Amino acid sequence: MRCEVCGRKIHGAPIHAVIEGAKLMVCAECAKHGKIITEEETELGQRQPKKLLAPASFTQKKKPAQAKVEITQEVVNDYPVKIRQAREKLGLTHEELGKRINEKASVLSKIETGKMEPDNVLAAKLEHALKIKLLVPVKDEAAPTMLRLPSRETTLGDLIELNKKNAEEPTERKQS
Repeated sequence: MRCEVCGRKIHGAPIHAVIEGAKLMVCAECAKHGKIITEEETELGQRQPKKLLAPASFTQKKKPAQAKVEITQEVVNDYPVKIRQAREKLGLTHEELGKRINEKASVLSKIETGKMEPDNVLAAKLEHALKIKLLVPVKDEAAPTMLRLPSRETTLGDLIELNKKNAEEPTERKQS
């Protein structure tokens, strides 16, 4: 008979064990990885094996609830030009700048070509390393107000209101 975990030949009686929720016949070495169950439990199937606890190194720790962060700064529109000019002014390559701010050279290259916009954390790193200003306060752009009503079909009531308004406003006619 062979171990269902490692495949080695089992000398003597196989050990029944529950490993990661599966009932298996294993060798003595592999039985250490699970909970050994007795013959009575396997034959009768009356008692369910206790739920295995994961080793301490594999347990998931609960992450603290993250507070909602309000974004108060944004990256300027001409960031690719500013970053490239500042980097070249300091005589740095993408690799050298990447080592200074702990970023990949490919990321910096994509940012300089405008294919990627840096997040606020990366923009702050670039500001510090290149001594430039990339982050500006977010402008509150109010949504443009709509002067016309939402699009819908004109009703008879709308036509009557229009006629009333037009009747109240006298119009001067030019003589031809």
